[in-house]
Amino acid sequence: MVRWRQYLVVAVLMLGAALSGFEYRGVVDYRDIMDSTQLVVQTRSENQELTSRISDQEIKLADQQIQLSSVQAALHAIRPDEDTFNVNPNQAITIAGRRLAIALVGSPTNEGIKINVNGKQHTATAGDVIHVALDSSTNCEIGVQSFDMFKAVLTASCAGVTPR
Repeated sequence: MVRWRQYLVVAVLMLGAALSGFEYRGVVDYRDIMDSTQLVVQTRSENQELTSRISDQEIKLADQQIQLSSVQAALHAIRPDEDTFNVNPNQAITIAGRRLAIALVGSPTNEGIKINVNGKQHTATAGDVIHVALDSSTNCEIGVQSFDMFKAVLTASCAGVTPR
């Protein structure tokens, strides 16, 4: 009978240890779940904040790109590409070390523009190229890119003649 009591005590102790271990594991798991839930909530909050920041930065970037485009357009209007010139009606410009004078005679019309190149008048339309020889060693080309009622956009370049 003593043995049965010992077995019973051992069984009760084992059952108590198992229940205590089970209870302890439940508490630990509950804490882990609560910590995980808290981390998920915190991560979602941080994610929303970062998404909002990214959205704000994208808006700022778009605004800055618009401003940059505006500034580039203004700069291009003031100073076009190299060898490109905006010529207003009755305005003259000089290029090639002041050896080539180009003037827009009168306002452009629908049919074309009148260009005075070193005293010689030429009629041209968009896409036309006027060839001028400054001297035996320098040839120049004046191209008409576009024109409207207020200006003509011309390209002009001079190059030395290469000996053959």
